Amino acid sequence: MYLPHRLNSSRLVLLLQQWTQAHGGPARQDVAEQLSQWLSTVDAVKLSRALHALESSQTPAVTTLGWGAGAVDVRALQASLQSTRAELTDLVTAKAAPAKPVRERADNTPVDSPDPEAGADFAVHAARYLALQKQMDARLAALRAQSRQSLSMGPEGLRRLALLDAVMDQMLGAREQRLWASLPGHLERRMAHLRAAHQQQLEAAGRDDEPQRWALPGGWLFAFEQDLRALLLAELQVRLEPLAGLLEAAQSHDSHRRTTHRPPTTTKTPEPVTGMIE
Repeated sequence: MYLPHRLNSSRLVLLLQQWTQAHGGPARQDVAEQLSQWLSTVDAVKLSRALHALESSQTPAVTTLGWGAGAVDVRALQASLQSTRAELTDLVTAKAAPAKPVRERADNTPVDSPDPEAGADFAVHAARYLALQKQMDARLAALRAQSRQSLSMGPEGLRRLALLDAVMDQMLGAREQRLWASLPGHLERRMAHLRAAHQQQLEAAGRDDEPQRWALPGGWLFAFEQDLRALLLAELQVRLEPLAGLLEAAQSHDSHRRTTHRPPTTTKTPEPVTGMIE
């Protein structure tokens, strides 16, 4: 089926599966099956009733909700989504400032200088990851509400979609937040795995460790930083899916409307030839 295929092939799922296999962890349940467990029996009944109400009745218009049936500004929706995606992508891929020690070191090195060993403390990266998640959540939640409001100004089908998206957001929002909050745990295990692999390589080669090289290309901390960015980008991709779906529906309706209301083309009948061919 299309939906399970799309869920299983998302960048986030593939990345976490790759890490789990590399860490030697147990095989996890199929992601589509996991998502099916997000809804309890009570939630399923509520969702069924909401879907039935949307299918069997006309959504209120101007008199009840203040919604008109005007045209949706698809270009504005697309521009907002592209702008937000670009800004958040730049935000999560920006190079992190070098980690600094919390307290003065025993060797009296100034605390303002970068400390390679401070970058090996996962707490520093966890705080950064959570801060970026908070910014993603705030920006995308506002844009999703704005997109629903825009669709609610359109025709019946788009108004229904806006209501359905609001229902799904309310029903799954808390569970999604718990999912996002679990990602730093995967990242912490990834960091431990990379550092352990680094130590094993040193022991096998009989070499001393060089912390100042950890964050350089080829170092284990450099690789961890790449993984952190990859996880943030994968999370952003999943968070953008509902917005992309709303935009796709608006674009599809706009394309259909333009095709339906396109004036018929008239074929000019050629004038009869009255002269003689010499």
